[in-house]
Amino acid sequence: MLQKFKQHLHQNFPFLEDSKLLIAISGGIDSVVLAHLCSQLNLNFSLCHCNFNLRGQESDDDEAFVTSLAESLKTPVYTTSFETEKYAKKNKVSIQVAARDLRYTWFYELLGTKGYNYVLTAHNTNDNLETFIINLTRGSGLEGFTGIPPVNQKSVRPLLAFSRDDITLFAIKNGIVWREDRSNASIKYVRNKVRHKVIPILKELNPHVLESFQNTIEYLNESQSIINDAVKNISANVVSYENDVLKISCKEIDKLSNKKAYLYQLLQAYGFTAWNDIVDLISAQPGKQVFSNTHRLLKDRNFLILTTINKSQSIKGPILIDQKVSEITNPIKLTIQNTDDYTSKNKEQIIIDKDLVNYPLSLKKWHHGDAMYPTGMIGSKKISQLFKDNKLSLLDKEKIWILADAKDHIIWVIGLRQDRRYLANKTSKNRLKISYLS
Repeated sequence: MLQKFKQHLHQNFPFLEDSKLLIAISGGIDSVVLAHLCSQLNLNFSLCHCNFNLRGQESDDDEAFVTSLAESLKTPVYTTSFETEKYAKKNKVSIQVAARDLRYTWFYELLGTKGYNYVLTAHNTNDNLETFIINLTRGSGLEGFTGIPPVNQKSVRPLLAFSRDDITLFAIKNGIVWREDRSNASIKYVRNKVRHKVIPILKELNPHVLESFQNTIEYLNESQSIINDAVKNISANVVSYENDVLKISCKEIDKLSNKKAYLYQLLQAYGFTAWNDIVDLISAQPGKQVFSNTHRLLKDRNFLILTTINKSQSIKGPILIDQKVSEITNPIKLTIQNTDDYTSKNKEQIIIDKDLVNYPLSLKKWHHGDAMYPTGMIGSKKISQLFKDNKLSLLDKEKIWILADAKDHIIWVIGLRQDRRYLANKTSKNRLKISYLS
């Protein structure tokens, strides 16, 4: 296996030969063998081990074993300890997800602070097949069946081409000692159930199932590359960006023969699952929305607009502002100060006659039916019509805040138009300058 591993690195990972590497090591057979292989090839590496404190004394013994292994291989070792169960409970995720989040965050911190180039993990062909089957049971697009990527940013998985049998045989032949994690034998975890129940049956059906799987992964990756090319070709006409906001043209996406497939490829990274609802957005009325846990897709006239879900967007007001307040920073930034000026310089600043307003002032979102007396106009005007005159998108409208007084009279549609009833002039005795810091 050593020669095959050496050739595999030379052909597929030549950049590792001159890099400074971290090997993520649990103490189990896969990562221990990876460490020995890298040592025999004289690669420049250190070990890093996470103690997740999930198995009491056994977890501490794993850490001691890794420390001893590092000494025998004459390589540095980094260890850390996590309160994994506490993290999982706080973030409402499974233990497995918590452990993954914690370890990869730490790995990347080490890369940045210690000057390493890559972190190596010991995923093998069996892990790849297990992931494939798990994705199959849960439902996935093609990218869920293309396997664990050999390289993902700074994470490299050089053992993916080798089976667990290959690794075990190498360990036994070379007298390599490793730690057994008793939890790996428990079938209460989905991955272990697939490992111990499903894959043995597949091997009965086809003793060469791992080799067949490797071929399948190769074919699927080739198919995915064709899809990626197709999406890239249509993106110039379909996708645009405005102030870092992704916009999808409803007109252009509607021309495509399989809208759902293209929308999936464009948006699957953002956590959406309701794909039929997303397709329906194309012909829906403006204002319709579909949500994932982290993002929102909004129909606005001729576009589908993707935005992140910002907690501050849930603040609707009113936020009360008494006479003593000179500044607010949330949900927007306003400064309020006395002034001798009586004319404002731009739309992000107004000067009002302080004696004409009733305190406390309030900062709030606009509602249909709200009206004001805009400066430079005769009579009153509904806020919705003001938005229409200024050709604001739904996204723009959502960002608008209203400043009103205690009688709920609108003083300022912030950043857009002031109400003329509160304008300061030369005869105003007390004037306030209110500035919006965008």
